[in-house]
Parts: sequence; structure tokens; C-alpha cells
Amino acid sequence: MKLASFWAAGRDRIGFEDADGNVVDIAAAAASQGMPQLTEVRGDLLPLLETEHASWWPALRELHALYGSSQRAALRFAPGEIVWHPPVRRPSKLCCLALNNSANSERILSGPKHPAVFVKPWTSMTGNRCALQIRPAYGRVHPEPELAAVIGRQARDVSAADAMAHVFGYTIHNDFTSPTMRAEDTFHYRAIHPAADNPEQIEYVDTHVSYPGRYKCSDTFSAVGPWLVSADDIADPHALDVSCSHDGRLITQDNTENLFFKLPQVIEFLSSYMTLMPGDIISLGTALRRSGGGMAVQNVDLAKLGGEVSVAISGLGALSNHVERLP
Repeated sequence: MKLASFWAAGRDRIGFEDADGNVVDIAAAAASQGMPQLTEVRGDLLPLLETEHASWWPALRELHALYGSSQRAALRFAPGEIVWHPPVRRPSKLCCLALNNSANSERILSGPKHPAVFVKPWTSMTGNRCALQIRPAYGRVHPEPELAAVIGRQARDVSAADAMAHVFGYTIHNDFTSPTMRAEDTFHYRAIHPAADNPEQIEYVDTHVSYPGRYKCSDTFSAVGPWLVSADDIADPHALDVSCSHDGRLITQDNTENLFFKLPQVIEFLSSYMTLMPGDIISLGTALRRSGGGMAVQNVDLAKLGGEVSVAISGLGALSNHVERLP
């Protein structure tokens, strides 16, 4: 089932896709069928994900069976009539994996043998067909097309064998990045460590470190959506085609089989350090393989080129955003 958070006809709503590609207002349809567990949740899918699934998922499946076709009248909207929000508008965290594509292997000079992660705030998120806002101070900005998983059950110290039971579904994430701000926020310094031969003394270790507060976390730097597709509709999240285009020109064509660390491993690793909450998003790493030897995503400087960037993942739809230049 494809679920969405959106604004239409004067207020925020949640909905599902019908057979004609329209978005059905869940609360309105549920009210017509006397399903109180679905009538009060409006504007964001997070409250549903935070509730025990057994109390609402069967009712939602029944509702979808009734209103998933155009045979029954309901409050529904065409995709062009709505303002898309990220499916989960305020997750507690958006966890992103760094350099998690096998195409990176030849570029990595040294690095950890486990997943590397950074966390983005929900304020960096924007929806389908919304603007990527870029200021001159940002410098170069490029897209990063990624598959993202959405957590449905709290996960702490979860094994890889049990990890997929904690996944509610999947969405698309475009993890916009500014290499210019990354370079500006990189330190080359002498880190202080306890001396190897005397831990009461110190020694200096030559170190490089950067922090993603600006170059990954600026407003609108995480486009997410348009849909949250339930896990039962995706047979294998590691067999999905991923493409990225700019103004209609295909840039990247990849497949999630090329992700180095797979989702069960990632959930096991992350949940051993941080509790994953319902609605949390795990973005699994950038699709990087170039189409026909063409441009890399890093060459698509959206600050200079402007235009529209689109990410498509099989079974999940397409996520599109246009550049808006701010002073």
C-alpha cells in the first residue's frame, strides 16, 4: 500500500493511492465506514506508526480494499492538486549511511569495517515537488539518490535475523549535499590522545574531521517521498532499480543490490547504539553507478544549473524537486 502525508482543500491530510493514481483521504473514507481508529489521525503518518499496528493496520487494509479503486466515491485528490509532505513529517531522526555503495570501494583509502552513519534533523526534510532552496553561500550542491527504510516498531539491540520485523516500509530520499560547505567545515588539526607509553601524558595525532551540520542538514536538504510503501509490497529491498535524472537527462542508473551493508545488518548495528523509534528513517546510501559512462551525481551542480532533479525507485514511484535560489 502506498501512503502519503499531504495538504489539500485547506488542511493537512493522510491518504493512500487508489488504482487511478489519486490520493484518498483516509480519515474521510474511514468516517464513512465507521472506523474510528482511522478517523482522528490527520496530517502525518507518525501517530499511526507510533500506535500498535494490530489496532489499525487490518482496518486500513479493509479500507484500501473498498476505496482503492474508483468504483466507490470518496474524498480523493489528483496528485497535481495537492502539496506533498514527507510521508513521516517529524521523525525523531533520519539516519544516513555514508559511502555504502560498492562503487565507492576504489575511492575509499581507509575507513571502518562497519556501517558509518550521520544523523539529519527533520527540519532538513521537504516533500515531493517542493523546492530545494539554495543560497549563494552554499556553493556547490548535488543530489544523492537513496532508498530509505521507515521503522515501524521500536528497535533496541535487535539482531539482523529479527531486524526486518521492525521495518514498516520504504520511501525515496534525495540526500542533497554541499561539498563546498563540507570543505569549509573540515578541520585539519592535532587531536589530543593519551600517550601510548604513559596514559597520564598526552600525544598529538594528526587528524582530519568534518561535521555535517551545514553541508547535509540545511533546510530542504532531505527530500523524502512521495510515498511510504508498506513492506508487504516490496518483496526484496535489495533488488530495486534506482535512477536519478536532471531536467530529463538520466544521470545515474543503479540497483540496491550494490549496497554494501544490507538493511538487516544496518538495523542490527544502529540499534546497538541508538534506539530506533517508529517513524525513524534509515537512508541506505547513494546510488552512484553512472548511466552509459555519463556524469556522476557529484557533477550535477544544482546551485549553478538550477532546474529539476528526480529520483525513481522501482515500486516506490518518483520523487522530484526543483531548485529555488534564495538570497
